[in-house]
Order: sequence, then C-alpha cells, then structure tokens
Amino acid sequence: MTANPNDPDNLRVLGEAWLADDPDPATRDELRGLLGRLPDSAAELADRFAGPLTFGTAGLRGPLRAGPNGMNLAVVTQAAAGLVTWLTARAAAGPLIIGYDARHGSRTFAERTAQIATGAGRQALLLPRPLPTPVLAYAVRALGAAAGVMVTASHNPPQDNGYKVYLGAELGGPRGAGAQIVPPADTEIEAAIRAIGSARAVPLGPAGEVLGDDLVAAYVAAAAAVLDPDGPRQLKVAYTPLHGVGAAVLTAAFARAGFGVPGIVAEQAEPDPDFPTVAFPNPEEPGAVDRLVALADIIGADLAIANDPDADRCAVAVPGPDRQWRMLRGDELGVLLADQLIRRGVTGLYATTIVSSSLLRAICAARGVSYDETLTGFKWIVRAESGDTPLVFGYEEALGYCVAPDLVRDKDGITAALTVAELAADLKAEGSTLLHRLDELAAEFGVHLTDQLSVRVDDLRDIQDLMGRLRAHTPTELLGAPVTSAEDLLPVSDVLILRTDTARVVIRPSGTEPKLKAYLEVIEPIGGPDRSGPPADVTAAVASARQRATSALTTLRSEIATALGLG
Repeated sequence: MTANPNDPDNLRVLGEAWLADDPDPATRDELRGLLGRLPDSAAELADRFAGPLTFGTAGLRGPLRAGPNGMNLAVVTQAAAGLVTWLTARAAAGPLIIGYDARHGSRTFAERTAQIATGAGRQALLLPRPLPTPVLAYAVRALGAAAGVMVTASHNPPQDNGYKVYLGAELGGPRGAGAQIVPPADTEIEAAIRAIGSARAVPLGPAGEVLGDDLVAAYVAAAAAVLDPDGPRQLKVAYTPLHGVGAAVLTAAFARAGFGVPGIVAEQAEPDPDFPTVAFPNPEEPGAVDRLVALADIIGADLAIANDPDADRCAVAVPGPDRQWRMLRGDELGVLLADQLIRRGVTGLYATTIVSSSLLRAICAARGVSYDETLTGFKWIVRAESGDTPLVFGYEEALGYCVAPDLVRDKDGITAALTVAELAADLKAEGSTLLHRLDELAAEFGVHLTDQLSVRVDDLRDIQDLMGRLRAHTPTELLGAPVTSAEDLLPVSDVLILRTDTARVVIRPSGTEPKLKAYLEVIEPIGGPDRSGPPADVTAAVASARQRATSALTTLRSEIATALGLG
C-alpha cells in the first residue's frame, strides 16, 4: 500500500502498522500525534510514508522523524540487521566497529547497531565517545574489522542524521579496505534490509565492547606522523570545529606534531547538535566561518582552519597582504596539498574527480607523477588506479582531502589540517605564504579558475529534462572557441563533459540534493603583453590573468545557463 495524501484512511492504516512495530516510545508518540491531527496532517504523513529511506552508496541520510522515510530507531534497526545479515552471508570475519558523532540520536543508533551485531553472534566494538568520522575509518583498517558504521549526517542541517558503512579488507579488497561501500554492495545491503521485516523481531544481544582511548591516541600519533618531523612549526592557527566533534582530536594531533595549540572559537568549541551559531553547519556556507575569521584577526593568526561537524572535511582561510581574509576554494587547497606532498618526495598516484580543477593533472604531468581521475565521491577517489602504483593523495573540490590513504581510506579533515599547517609553516620560514605559492603555480601552469552553476528543482524529472535538452542541443562553441570534445558518460554515469582549449564544463545531477550542477573551469595562460613569453612581473601578470579568467568565467556561466534553457 502506498501513501495517498487524499486518503486519510489509507494514511491511518499505514501509520497504525508502523506504530505496532516501532521500538521507540518517543517516535510512537510523535506519530500518534500526527494521526490524531488527520486530515490536517495528511501531507506530512504522506511524505513520511512515501517510501523507505533508501540505502545507497552514502548509506542512509535523512531527517530525524517517525516513519519509514526518516532516520529513527526502527529504520536504523532494520538497516543494521540487513548489514549484519549481508556480512554473515559473505562469511566476513572480524568485528563490526561503530562510531558516532554528537548529533541528536547518534549514540542511541550506534548502541542499537552494536546490540544487533552481538545478537547475530558478531563482535561489536564501539568507539569510546563521539569522535570524527576519520577515526572510525582508521579503526576499520587498524583493527581488521569486517566493516564499520559511522552514525553521522556530516554537515547536514541539525534535524538530520545518517548512517555510513565502511568495508574491511576482506570485502573491500586492497583499494577499498576501510573505504565507503560502492556498488553492488549498496544494492545488496538494501535488499537485505528490505528482507528483514519487523524491527521488533530483530534479536538484540549485549551492548558490545567500548574501545579505550588508546585507539584515539593511536590515530593521533599516526596522523602526526604524516608530517616531516624536522619541518618548521612556527605558526599561529585559529580553528573551529563548528559545534562538531573535531576539536579534541585536532588539538591533540597538532600538539603531537609539534605545533602550538590552535586558538579555538569559544562559542563553537564544544559539540552541540543544535549548531546554534550557524545557519548551516557547513564551512562552505556564507557566514559559517565569520567567528573563525574574527578570532584569527584578534590573535594575529597565520592560518584559519575549520572542520565540518564530523571533521572529515577541512576548510582554510588565509590573510592577504592587507590582512583581509580569504577562504581558499576546495580546488586551491587540493593543489596546494598535492604540491606539498610532491615537493616532499611522496611518490605514488595522485587523484581527483572529473569535476575538480584540471590543474592537478597539469602539475602531475610536469612533475612526472602518476595521475588518475574518477567519478565524484571519495568512494571512487580512494579506488583510483594506475597499474600497481599506490594511491598517496586524493581530493575533491567539496573540501575533501586524503593525504594518507594507508592511514584513512577516506577524506580526513584532521590530517588535511595538519598538512596545510605544515605547508604554511614551511612557507613562512621561507618568507612566503600560501597565496604566494598559488601565484607561483599560476605563473607556471596558468590560472585555473573554477565555479559552479546549480539549478535546484522541485521535481526530479526536471533534471532529466534539462540533461535531455543539453544532449539534444549540445553547444558547439564556448567563449568564442570551438568545443573540441563533448564526452557523454552514459550509461555509466549521467554526466556530460564539454571542453575547449581553455575551458571545461562538467554537468551532472547532484547525488545528494534535488539539483543539477554545472562545474565550470577557465584556464588563462600567463605571459607578457602577447601572452607568449615569461612575464616581467609575475605578481602583476597573475593578477591580470585572474581578472581575465574571472570575466571569462562570468561569460561561460551565462552561456551554460542559456544552453540549459535558463537564460
């Protein structure tokens, strides 16, 4: 039976059936309240019963609320039982390790997952307290787990929670050991979840074993060891965890690596699931790091760092010559980190995604370093390949960085923060800055300027229509230059890539939001007046090229909007 907002009797039947199986008194009361307000609550109930929250390659994520289309104890019970059943069917050895952040419901969902694992005869290990997602990903590898679960909604709004699954070496293979799941594991686990049936009937065992702080200490020591132990450490850092769980681990890692303890935004230092000082707990959002920048000014910081609430992402702001702070774009920080590792002699494969800047490709080609490009998402980045060359670095433009894949096979905002601090300290000792290093890279490879055009829709069919229009009427010219290639990735992925000699556009539906996204890039060479020879004044030449690139990017954005029928 499907939910029909025009049929209160239908909604009541669905609601009563859910009530009979819901193990949580709080959500039962919530649902009873909605049923008692029928027919006024019909639209709300129909949304909650529109279908089950789907288990995909990012696991589960959704609003905390009663009903199958939400995060609640019944849904988590079925998800955990399905996962454990799937692991058992594959005879996967090792414990299930469970981590959780400080969001509403996270600890309860983690503890229920442990009880379901032990109820099925599998050892369950719980992290000792709310901790960053990278600590869970580290533990899956370090402790030889069959799989790991992280209860977190990352940087989603306060009313959300989520459930991410990582596989151990046995099921994940060499490149997926400690990484998030990829197809077909997601659809197989989803099928196992749907076969569970009653949440109340799932057997529950003991609470599981709570790991000690020695695991966290081991992660901190390993994270600090990512850096050159003999490098400069004279650096003043301002930091915010954005009300998340990153502060204790990051400050411990900075101290272990030899840095001074960062100054922390006091109002955002402690975990708070309501995120009271930010409209949206994502460092990319306007206003999210205003307090961080204010603190950086007060203490005279060289660098300002923000983690998202589960500390798997890292954002960085830097002061300009006039002490006006500027957030680095994800692509800028990505190439800076890669450049730092290459200059430090870290050999291996460097990878990013098809929507990130092409500057990393150019740097790797010039330095003789292996490079690969993947579909979007860290589940793909960490599985990048180039023969037998091991992955040593990966990044995505959405502030995700993996600087030590053998430590954490996922994005890790703690080790990324350490590595950018190391780079900033190295440059400071040389009398330079991160911005100056970006100028040097631009002088060598040209200005690579990126931006996004996002189209939010109410009906997902609109995205199909937009992509269909673009495929039927693909531009043959952009910025006055011919489109040299139009690459369609169907059926593997719904992605269209357009290239000219100095521009690139990647268009795809968002994997997490009802949006169509166009990733724009303009490459503006550096040169003298005729742009053919080395500039006499590198700084002025880079500034001039950035102005030209900015203008070109504005034009490109307009052209793509027109091609989508939006202009």
